[in-house]
Amino acid sequence: MGVDGAMRVKVCGIRSAEDLMIVLEAGVDDIGFICGTTHFSEDSLTPDEASRLVALAPADASTVLVTHLVDPAQILALADHIGVRGIQLHGPVDDAAAASVRAGAFGRRVTRALHVVAGMGLAEISSLGRTADALLLDSRTAERLGGTGQVHDWSISARIRELAGAPVILAGGLTPENVAEAIAVVRPAGVDANSGLEDVRGDKDAGRVREFVERARAARAS
Repeated sequence: MGVDGAMRVKVCGIRSAEDLMIVLEAGVDDIGFICGTTHFSEDSLTPDEASRLVALAPADASTVLVTHLVDPAQILALADHIGVRGIQLHGPVDDAAAASVRAGAFGRRVTRALHVVAGMGLAEISSLGRTADALLLDSRTAERLGGTGQVHDWSISARIRELAGAPVILAGGLTPENVAEAIAVVRPAGVDANSGLEDVRGDKDAGRVREFVERARAARAS
């Protein structure tokens, strides 16, 4: 968690200077840039686009590469090119690849995504937590590895949080309207939102981002 037990808040899918300014002004803790994708995302950037946006952020901002890539060398090279301070492994990486990225991250925080689906096995959850600094629990569809706007079964996420052995970040269909309930059920260390904070054009909505941050920070894991 953040200061005084407040939720750590990440906003993902930054794709313009305007999006970036909105999340910075809202005081978001972590800022996600999607690059290196294998599944559809409206917010996917080229490496040069992502690099230009990251360069606009303050030097101490927690900028995060969110990527579907699975090859450790490619992931680390992309993170170096963009200049981010963190890496989110959002593709189907195995334990060895995740551990390799973490070993080569040179102090950058590595988060590993786990897609929560009905009937999933939980026997190996603790081993996943040993290969990353945090686990991010997200929803997925056949076409998307994130940005689905769909809420998954929070009771499964709560069980994963108990087993993880690493801080858990909750994602998947989170909005200003449901984030407090999600935190109460799952008790995560942080929350992450994207499509639930956008306007009809797919750009970040300043009011919704600000409201999401305020409600998440006000929530406490009881």
